[in-house]
Amino acid sequence: MEIDGTLLTILGIAAGILILTGWVEQIYKGYKTKSLKDVSKFLMIFISAGAILWLIYGLIVSDIYIVGTNITAIILMIIVLAMKRMYDKRLLH
Repeated sequence: MEIDGTLLTILGIAAGILILTGWVEQIYKGYKTKSLKDVSKFLMIFISAGAILWLIYGLIVSDIYIVGTNITAIILMIIVLAMKRMYDKRLLH
């Protein structure tokens, strides 16, 4: 089955938007509540490792959508991890 290039592009963009929207929502919720205690550090590490591998793959196959989505995902995960670290420190004091 052959998939049209335009349909494939739309599929890639839609997938990227859906994945990134979850991180934006998590950042917003964490900022409002000043708490990310329910976010697992191990989950973040594994997802970050997967995003880095997807980024490498995207660079190898020269897919701008995979590269863009994963660079953005890594940036958003760094924000979540920084917020988690900052808010968790506040709980200790």
